[in-house]
Order: sequence, then structure tokens, then C-alpha cells
Amino acid sequence: MTNDTGPAEGPFLAKVELTANGTARALTVDTRTTLLDLLRNHLDLMGVKKGCDHGQCGACTVLVNGVRINACLSLAVMHQGDDITTIEGLGLPGALHPMQAAFLERDAFQCGYCTPGQICSAVGMLAEAADGAPSQVTENLSAGEIALTDAEIRERMSGNICRCSAYPQILEAIRDVAEQAA
Repeated sequence: MTNDTGPAEGPFLAKVELTANGTARALTVDTRTTLLDLLRNHLDLMGVKKGCDHGQCGACTVLVNGVRINACLSLAVMHQGDDITTIEGLGLPGALHPMQAAFLERDAFQCGYCTPGQICSAVGMLAEAADGAPSQVTENLSAGEIALTDAEIRERMSGNICRCSAYPQILEAIRDVAEQAA
């Protein structure tokens, strides 16, 4: 009996055009390339971290069109025309994003490996809450405005793990930015 399908041929390549941190980019990549690997290996954006590579730790969290995602779970070819923001695109030394400044002020990190993902996730999470998107612990779904209680912030940030356990400081930093925005 013979195998009519034959051996698999080489990788399939696709052109991807997207914007990364405000810069338009056009690349040809293997269709199996994750967004995480495109950002790190093709665009040298090393702030995006590869933690678990299974969507469980949140170290690779980036913003896609303003929405937070785990870059390790998304193929690069799915982001044709998208606007990607990594930690490098949020702010610069001397002109930090408010969340970056709050993390520094509150000392919301220890080893720092999870910090870029935590910050990107927190920025996206605050936007979700401002848009009225509920979480599993949102108490009043008809209020229209989400009360960012400690439980609400913890639930919304539960996809981002800090192995050093800097959670109290992370919560304080997020609360600082939320209160500044209010």
C-alpha cells in the first residue's frame, strides 16, 4: 500500500503587513510563526517574553488594536493590517506610559521577567473596564460602569503570573493609574 499524499513539502510562506509600535512592517514568514516569534525573532522586540509558550503565564501579552492577547497563541499571519503595541511602544525613558511609571513608583516587580506582559495586560484591562466589559466577578452588570475593586482587578489580571509574587505592588500600581484616569 502506498501513501498518495507524499512527504510534506517545505514551509509555506506568507507576507504579513502590520504596524508594530507605530512602524509599518512588511515581512515574509513561515505560516506557522507565532506573533510572539515574529515580534522577538523578526522585529527584535525583546520586551515581549516567551514564558510558557502555551498561553498560561501572560509573559507574552501585547496589545493588538488596543486589545490584549497572548502573542504565543496567535499566528502572525492572522494579524494582517493590525496595530501591535509591545512594552517598547508604550513609552520611552523620560516619557513613560502612566502604567510603566506606576510600576516603577510602586516597585511592582522583582525579577522583571513578567513585567512587560503585566504592564501591557494592565493597560488593556483598564481599557476593557472603561468600555464596560464585565468580568467573572463584576457585581452589577447593569451599572454601566465597572467598579475596579481589588477582586475585579485580580480577576482581570489572573492570566498574568508573577512567579516572584509581586501581586500586592502590581495591584497598587494598577489602582494608581485607574484612579488617575477617573
